[in-house]
Amino acid sequence: MTIGQSLLAFTAAAALLTATPGLDTALVLRTAIAVGARPALRAGMGIVIGCFTWGLLAAFGLGALIALSAFAFDLVKIAGAAYLAWLGLRLLRPGARPVPGHVDPRAASDWFRRGLLTNLLNPKVGVFYVSFLPQFIPPGANVIAMTLLMTAIHALLGLLWFSMLVSATQPLSRLLANTTLVRWLDRITGGLFIAFGIRLALAARPS
Repeated sequence: MTIGQSLLAFTAAAALLTATPGLDTALVLRTAIAVGARPALRAGMGIVIGCFTWGLLAAFGLGALIALSAFAFDLVKIAGAAYLAWLGLRLLRPGARPVPGHVDPRAASDWFRRGLLTNLLNPKVGVFYVSFLPQFIPPGANVIAMTLLMTAIHALLGLLWFSMLVSATQPLSRLLANTTLVRWLDRITGGLFIAFGIRLALAARPS
């Protein structure tokens, strides 16, 4: 398999994985509906930067520590599970939701930080990069260069996907800003975050 064929195969596989519903999609959609497009894009950017960080770690071998060390994996896993549970409980708390369309400029970086931490505190993302990317590196190719290139492709796909999600919510922004609807959305999303946190806490280190 040539480098070009490997990149095409990786792009197709990564696109399918990116569009698969999960925690990242739930975070961006909830933020777009309840708060607005810009905060949602900031959250998406945080997720993308988190993915790129994991890719960098995998490229230079540090990500293998998460895959090989039970202690490192469990440490990040527990921190990630606690953070997801905290986010979920905040959404379930009455009156915790910002007014749709109103974003405190002082809190602008908070949405980016939420996306970033949600990704960085999930050791399964690191394991994914360490185990998934090497399958698309052809013999004789520069491992670091290929890993960084595929990481960039994955990050770009994520950014495009989140932009599409946010754009899809805008025509329905008035309907989606309904207080009762968003309150139920917060309950559902908060429950999902807690469920993801529990699932992460119970996850075993891949062998």
